[in-house]
Amino acid sequence: MTTLKLRLLFDGAMLGPGKAELLGHIRDTGSISAAGRQMGMSYSRAWALVEEMNHAFAAPLVLSARGGTKGGGAQLTETGAEVLRLYRSVEDKALQAAAPEIAALKALLQTSLDIRHKK
Repeated sequence: MTTLKLRLLFDGAMLGPGKAELLGHIRDTGSISAAGRQMGMSYSRAWALVEEMNHAFAAPLVLSARGGTKGGGAQLTETGAEVLRLYRSVEDKALQAAAPEIAALKALLQTSLDIRHKK
């Protein structure tokens, strides 16, 4: 399987596959800690990435509430949902645009990884 991983570097900010995946998991789970666990990431690392994204954009991407009698949780803001949608759109368009070159590169690869190990 061939994948394309895209990292967007802005002045002082970055958005890439890991942050996009984290946003998607937060959207799906309603929890920063659960999202981090799904990615094999500590809560502190997930929280640091959320804070980084919230500070990088004009409006926060994730809102969170601490636990308590009603429990905690997190959700994407409208801006967060739009950032994730736009990032996924850029990924899809980049993959479509690069498909011929990716296929040509794939054709130049050895047909089996076993060949490399038998030499």
